[in-house]
Amino acid sequence: MEHFGTWSILTTNFLFVLYLALGGIIFSSLLHLVNGKWRFQVRDLACAFSALFPVAGVLLLILLANGESTFTWVGHEEPAHGSGGHGGLNAWHSYGFLVARQVAGFLLVWWLCRLFVKYQALAAEPEASDAVRWRFRNIALLIPFAYVIYGTLVAWDFEMTQVPGWHSASYGAYFFQSNFHMFLGFFTVVLYLLHRSGKLAKGVEPYVFNYLAQFMLAMTILWTYLYFTQYLIMWYGRLPWDIIRYNNMMYEGLGGLWWTFLTLKFIIPFTTLAITPNRHNPPLIALVGASIVVGTWIERYTWVVGSTDPEHYHYPFTSFLDLVYFAAVAGVVWYVAKRALERQGLIRT
Repeated sequence: MEHFGTWSILTTNFLFVLYLALGGIIFSSLLHLVNGKWRFQVRDLACAFSALFPVAGVLLLILLANGESTFTWVGHEEPAHGSGGHGGLNAWHSYGFLVARQVAGFLLVWWLCRLFVKYQALAAEPEASDAVRWRFRNIALLIPFAYVIYGTLVAWDFEMTQVPGWHSASYGAYFFQSNFHMFLGFFTVVLYLLHRSGKLAKGVEPYVFNYLAQFMLAMTILWTYLYFTQYLIMWYGRLPWDIIRYNNMMYEGLGGLWWTFLTLKFIIPFTTLAITPNRHNPPLIALVGASIVVGTWIERYTWVVGSTDPEHYHYPFTSFLDLVYFAAVAGVVWYVAKRALERQGLIRT
């Protein structure tokens, strides 16, 4: 527990990498299901980030192999800080069960995403049969269900139930929607940088950035609603043992981080993208995307470390190991993503 704050850098990085891999798949699936014509300009590039699944898998195994460093409740019979004294640990907090469901869920979702990428390519062939296109449509229909179910599982295990006895009925939706918000911001930044540098094998039309800006604005509003609704229920209902987790993060040791991610994920995106001309300004749209990405990383870290007492955590990047963990993962992600884009002929070498 002494180094929980530093170890949580790795947990946050895992969640971030996982949703970079998942985000491109759900993004392409949704565009296909609503028959978005602009999907043909972005779907291959978005799905290329599914190459990060092996990186996320390695990080998951490391986190599961070091249970007590990852999950504050492991090895304790009593509830963790802020749970309000609710009984002992329940069956959900069986560590063997946690490992089994996380590994099984990860492998199943990875397999389904690989199928999606495979059949997306097959269905794009001019000579593709109706059976292949129909199968691709069915797989695309399954992706949102898998995203929601698996995203809820990850949300509960890595964030919500870090404090046994603490729960929110909307936490799963809040979590996986926030990470989709992050992917949109990340993808917008990457697309803009590749487009401006001339490295894209196939260019994109300027209106694509406008569509991404509209998408980010919509997801900003939805994220804010989900963020506020669970807080409102606990505050307005005067649920003391539930609101204490919020209070500890908002007003005590993590207050600076809390209000920072709220600014980066709501105030900046909303006040910028709500103005119509700004949604036609690619550099400004990319800056908003970067704001969302940084805000989401801080948000994930805040929820993870805020599950324990202040003596066990610190602000991120205030220790050398924080920088080492982050730089190592970021370096691997950059290398794997770059190789995937080059291998698929999506960028010029």
